Amino acid sequence: MPSSAAQADPIPASSIPTDRRLALHRTMQTIRATETTLSRLFADGEIPGFIHLSVGQEAVAAGVVGALGPQDSFATTHRGHGHVLARGVRLDLFFKEIMGRAGGICGGRGGSMHVADLSLGVLGANGIVGAGLPLATGSALAHQTRRTGGVAVAFFGDGAMAEGALHECLNMAALWKLPMVFVCENNGWSEFSPTSTQFAATLDKLGAAFGVPHRQVDGNDVAAVAEAAAEVVEAARGGGPRILECLTTRWHGHFEGDPQRYRNADEIAGLPQNDPLRRSAEALLAAGVEESALAALVDSVDAEIRDALEAARADALPDADAAFRDVYTPTTLTAGA
Repeated sequence: MPSSAAQADPIPASSIPTDRRLALHRTMQTIRATETTLSRLFADGEIPGFIHLSVGQEAVAAGVVGALGPQDSFATTHRGHGHVLARGVRLDLFFKEIMGRAGGICGGRGGSMHVADLSLGVLGANGIVGAGLPLATGSALAHQTRRTGGVAVAFFGDGAMAEGALHECLNMAALWKLPMVFVCENNGWSEFSPTSTQFAATLDKLGAAFGVPHRQVDGNDVAAVAEAAAEVVEAARGGGPRILECLTTRWHGHFEGDPQRYRNADEIAGLPQNDPLRRSAEALLAAGVEESALAALVDSVDAEIRDALEAARADALPDADAAFRDVYTPTTLTAGA
């Protein structure tokens, strides 16, 4: 698998305080438990459409989004649940949206691949590979023009590296020195094919062609991601675009229900060995955190998810008229028109 073969830049021993690491661990636990719940709901037929889960990639979402300030923004991907949850989207509104309920954060109209919350700087997920890149580039230009002090982040998978949108956005961001971070979640797979069979170059060399500094990090080590993200975000805030490539792992298929016959069985069986939550828990225990504290954290997250799911199931379905809301501009026909 391409991502396991690559070597991330070395990160020194973590300087992140234990309480901060606990907060990052809670974010990852929330993402993992939510995604696991969604997998069950989808299998039971309670979620319409397709869903693409980020199980195994929680450290990237927690570490990168945790480095952002309230003035910052980001655009995510079809595998973007973890990013929006890390940003603090309310769990009940999130579940309502995924389950197509009227009280969802987008009125139940967006679903899994179009969650957005502009109040939190979440520009939205996108079902088109690489389509979030120009959205984030535009947001970075807005930050620069309006002098907000904000940074825009574009999340994209390694499958988007062959998309022209990435190359165009790198060019524009470099030319205009936009406050932007390109975050690649490199899990080694472009849908059903190894990325190495889809893209002939490497992201560091692509960035170098545009003069955009590149950094690669172990995307399954939340402390390493958090430290690297904090550095590149602040560098981009005043010094132009940066690339952060996070080497991570995708536990589930491209979409939920994908049997993954194209994938080596031994590789799938070995994925838990590099579980970002397990690695984080081990680091916390080594730092003196009690097992009982971690168990209580898990119980607390599970209770929040149960409450959010109960609220979502009790919420109404949208009415038919809502399908046309905010789609067409109302017009009034006049005589002779």
